[in-house]
Amino acid sequence: MVPVSAQQTTFNQLKTLTLEQLGNVEITTFSKEPEQVWKTPAAICVITQEDIRRSGATSLADALRLAPGVAVGRISSTTWAVGIRGLQNNFSKSVLVLIDGRSVYTPLFAGVYWDVQDVPLEDIDRIEVIRGPGGTVWGANSANGVINIITKSAAETHGPLVSALGGGVDRFNGTVQYGGGNGHGLDYRLFAKGFVRGAEFHRDADNFDDWHQERGGFRADWKPNERDAVMVQGDMYRGDSPHRIGTTDVNDVVAGGDVLARWRRDLGHGSDIYLETYFDRTIRIGSQLGETRNTIDVDFIHHFIVAGRHEIIWGGGLRWSPNRFVQKQPAIDLVPHLETDDIYSGFAQDEIHLAGDRVSLTFGAKLQHNNFSGFDILPTARVLWTAGDHQSFWAAVTRAVTTPSRIEEGFELTGQLSATPLILLRVAGDPHFKSEPTIGYEGGYRRLIRSNLYVDLSVFHNDYRDLQSFGAPVSSVETTPPPPHLVITIPYTNQISGATNGFEVAPSWTVAHWWKLAGSYSFVATDLHAVGATSDISSTGSVKTYEGSTPRHMVEIQSMFNLPKKFEFDQFYRYASVLPAQKVKPYHTVDLRLGWKPNPNWEFSVVGQNLLQPHHLEWGTGDPGQTPVGIRRTGYVKATWTK
Repeated sequence: MVPVSAQQTTFNQLKTLTLEQLGNVEITTFSKEPEQVWKTPAAICVITQEDIRRSGATSLADALRLAPGVAVGRISSTTWAVGIRGLQNNFSKSVLVLIDGRSVYTPLFAGVYWDVQDVPLEDIDRIEVIRGPGGTVWGANSANGVINIITKSAAETHGPLVSALGGGVDRFNGTVQYGGGNGHGLDYRLFAKGFVRGAEFHRDADNFDDWHQERGGFRADWKPNERDAVMVQGDMYRGDSPHRIGTTDVNDVVAGGDVLARWRRDLGHGSDIYLETYFDRTIRIGSQLGETRNTIDVDFIHHFIVAGRHEIIWGGGLRWSPNRFVQKQPAIDLVPHLETDDIYSGFAQDEIHLAGDRVSLTFGAKLQHNNFSGFDILPTARVLWTAGDHQSFWAAVTRAVTTPSRIEEGFELTGQLSATPLILLRVAGDPHFKSEPTIGYEGGYRRLIRSNLYVDLSVFHNDYRDLQSFGAPVSSVETTPPPPHLVITIPYTNQISGATNGFEVAPSWTVAHWWKLAGSYSFVATDLHAVGATSDISSTGSVKTYEGSTPRHMVEIQSMFNLPKKFEFDQFYRYASVLPAQKVKPYHTVDLRLGWKPNPNWEFSVVGQNLLQPHHLEWGTGDPGQTPVGIRRTGYVKATWTK
């Protein structure tokens, strides 16, 4: 888990860089401009392609386990709960997730559908993870962090690639790809992939969560001259996503596609401009509800230097997202059925270099408006002290918000409490539901202690206000439909506040030229309180749920051996502490991988996953009243051919 270059370091180079060289290369997610990790005043980790390959992960969500402070709990075969520094939940509500800068956040449920984020893992260059609020640059819904999945340029993927694996739970997962170029600055790749995955462990033997998905896509990179760089990419997918709502098994039909275009121009003297736009269409239809959504997004950034010491970045963005709710049952509704969500913003940030570039001060703010709750201002102040060539201290304070979702503002779920007399219970959204603000205080230290030993330490305190909860029941009499009946309504409200405190330490150690170790320990303590007397009325939106759904302690260790005869032996250990709100006990588990690359064209591997027990729980179901799903011990074999 190390920082990697956005523009200068290729995948093949990355495998041979020392820890010292890796500390000098650049990342982009913090400011949307390349910056060396030593000069980044934020808690940032980068998961490289080599980390992913040797971990044996088969999905994006599982690959995120390699980052310190990122809690990943698999709920079932199709769903995950992902959180950064607390507030872990099954929609990753307070974490902004991007794929090459394209937001995959959905305003329907305020979060991420991890089941349809299926980039070919072989095409990922790196995953940059910022822990802590990222609102000034990235805006809404980055209250706890930003995850940016960055794919390789098409110039790095020339030739054919065929990859296939098969095993116990991952029954089949395969990719076919071809890349090429014209030798004059234009490069491309085309791919098709699909998978079939089996069910996890169910005590009731109701193996509802076996599923499949198919996807195809492309990427083209063009450098017409030394100043300009253009990238266009897109993909389409379809499949299913089975899950359980209450006691009902639901099999959603999912489909969609997106096209993204980006242009960057070097203006000289350290200045450049950046323009990105994308169109994203998503379709998700189940037996209880459905949604179709189109999203159009445009972002512009200008970066320039003033007086040799002021690095100024400013820009703006617009997102427009018309959507349609598909009602499948009278008891579940979302009003209005037709809606257009929008968010527009502008930001400016100044990084001031002092003391011979040993000290930098960063000040910035974003002003944004969304159709749910209006205007928000998201400021930040950061300081960085580079104490030596290979060590730095940093501190920051930042405000960020999680905006309301359609569910929180317009949802209606109605059920029958009594037939005689007729009494209905209704959970209802609040049209005046507010944004959930976060103020994050954090600091860190990173140092290359020796040429083969690197350590990164960060501490944080996050203050939260107006978190989602449920209000006091309200009684009313309705006459439609007849006969007249009593309705008890429980509204969504913003009645939970409090803080999280914690730290992360992440060392990397090259023990010998044939053995590398990387790992992390993360601690987070959550202390929340309910403002309203009825805020604990629901098991899915209470203080106990927030406090008991994120592990207080997490340990992760990745060990990689390069053996004779071109063999590799890799071990991945992880531990997560108890989740009382999700009825999940502490667990340890180990993944093992044996790989062999007999020549440059072929690679074979055997992977065993979750080996310490037949099955274990990692998270609940989102509803503590349901029985959690066990994650099975399993394994697979994989072969990859390239030329």
